[in-house]
Amino acid sequence: MQRERPVLDVADLELVLTLAEAGSTVRASTRLHVTQSAVSRGLTAVEEKLGVRLFERKARGLELTAAGRRLTEAAGPLLAQLVDLEERARTGAATNAPLRVVCECYTAYSWLPGALSRLGPALGTELEAAIDHTHAPIEALLTGDADVALLTTAKVPQRMLEAPLFHDEIVFVVAATHPLAARPAISAHDLEPYALIVSSSTPEPERKWFFRQVFRRGTPRLKLLRFPLTEAVIEATRAGMGVAAMSEWVARPYVAGGGLVARSLQGKRLERPWRIAYRREVAVVATRLATALRGAPPRLVEGTKPHAGRG
Repeated sequence: MQRERPVLDVADLELVLTLAEAGSTVRASTRLHVTQSAVSRGLTAVEEKLGVRLFERKARGLELTAAGRRLTEAAGPLLAQLVDLEERARTGAATNAPLRVVCECYTAYSWLPGALSRLGPALGTELEAAIDHTHAPIEALLTGDADVALLTTAKVPQRMLEAPLFHDEIVFVVAATHPLAARPAISAHDLEPYALIVSSSTPEPERKWFFRQVFRRGTPRLKLLRFPLTEAVIEATRAGMGVAAMSEWVARPYVAGGGLVARSLQGKRLERPWRIAYRREVAVVATRLATALRGAPPRLVEGTKPHAGRG
């Protein structure tokens, strides 16, 4: 009986994961260091191999189809297992040491615990969310209370290792009846007449990053409404009290529930880069985790926000 062989290779999976993360062939070409036409040809070739469409080509970017979501959700863990197989072949030992994972920002905990629960068995590694150390992730790495940290702004000491991971988009959420809901995107100038609703638990470095990215040359006098709980931020927004700024990860279920819309920053998506930092002694398994996490973060669906750039 002839053994069935896969039609996709590692490069195909890397291409699809990068496209899912980037949202367009333009941004994917930059990240892969190839031309946009090469990315487009590569995607067409992958879809022809599978006989299914992985992305819908929209005017504002690429949107995963159901088949594309199934592929990206499994591709990261599969690549991580391949890395583990190579390590076993080289050393003869399994790299299944347990990992404690901490995040610098609470927004990732909206999806990370579930992802760790799914990925642990696939990687043959016990994964645990070290939530108690969120306020000081670098200190947790240094004291050994955490093995891996997912970071946005924190500086990593030289004795630790780090690598780029993925991004989330900070979006503006407004009530469906709000005047800005009719805008395809929101500019810094659009924000000035309205209160900006934010979480009071946002770390100062992230707050500074947000205002620098949005207003660049100087922050205008804005009315800020700070609430300690996400639910309070959402209800104030739903009541039309202002414009909320939050991660797409947090906004996603509330927008899907109706009554609210999310909009991108006009001109350029407000992408917040994430990095993975880890202690040297867990480098092998941390690298496997980083690979497995590709494609894991949820994204806002098409129609809730525009994408900068074209597919």
